[in-house]
Amino acid sequence: MLDKILRIPLGGQKQTVHILTEDVRNPLLLFLHGGPGVPDRGGVLSAKRDWASTFTLVTWDQRGCGGSYWGTDFKTLTPEQLVEDAAELVAWLCAKFAQEKLFLLCGSWGTTLGTWLCARHPENIAAYVGQGQTVNGIRNEELSYGFALREALQAGDLKDLKKLAWVGAPVRGQYRGGLAGLLTQRNVMKKYGGFSDKQREGFIQMFAKSMAKSGEFTWTDMVGNALGSMRSLERLWPLLVDYDFPTQCHTFAMPYYIFAGRHDNNTPADLVQAYYDVINAPDKDLVWFENSAHGPSSDEPERFWAELTGHLLPLNQK
Repeated sequence: MLDKILRIPLGGQKQTVHILTEDVRNPLLLFLHGGPGVPDRGGVLSAKRDWASTFTLVTWDQRGCGGSYWGTDFKTLTPEQLVEDAAELVAWLCAKFAQEKLFLLCGSWGTTLGTWLCARHPENIAAYVGQGQTVNGIRNEELSYGFALREALQAGDLKDLKKLAWVGAPVRGQYRGGLAGLLTQRNVMKKYGGFSDKQREGFIQMFAKSMAKSGEFTWTDMVGNALGSMRSLERLWPLLVDYDFPTQCHTFAMPYYIFAGRHDNNTPADLVQAYYDVINAPDKDLVWFENSAHGPSSDEPERFWAELTGHLLPLNQK
């Protein structure tokens, strides 16, 4: 049994990883969290602890947040640097555990990071799995805002309509009010089930509860979460929406699997099929979760586990 939190140097800065496994010979499964700036190792390692009997689980607080907040020079917090940090982590893990390759499990912003990582540094990646898959940053915001507006109109909720009027429709993926506008739109969208039918409270409340319940984070980590999530979003969001994977990033050297929640309106499911259709990879699959939104691993955990092991474990035997 290995259950250890480490601080390792990535891109010239010490960053926090937690490794959990019942057998170090298990295939490596690296989680890339969303946000950006919202590390979820607490939720992952509490809800999915039994996965450690099959995989060596690795969660990572990305540069600028959680346990990796302290010591961050935010001038270095760029999408390009995060890709390089991730590539360095992948190589370090493979060397440490004497494995040629590892599996990626990515969520939300993590799917953007993971997709770029697969395209730019494919050598140590055995397969990619994405949930809450991003496709096109600008269209993502247009569709997500449209969903929130339609639902608020149908509900006749004047308070939500007033909030959305203040935010305004996104212009090239950006909302009036910057970070405050983005969070306002997300909270309205979440209220109407666009994130999860099970989780409709605001994002800050949801993540605060998750952190407190997990017992995973130290007090300094939790302060890093609180400060880092806001600073990371504020710094990175303007840099993260001008992409279009169907035209820019669709050819991969490893199997590429998308596990999509049919009701996702955080990273709208309506964009996923067209992207999947143009993907060129040794193997690919689009698995729809009909009772899920942004996070099928939480909304339909048993089926998610079955699909994950069904897709990944045969690859490990080749």
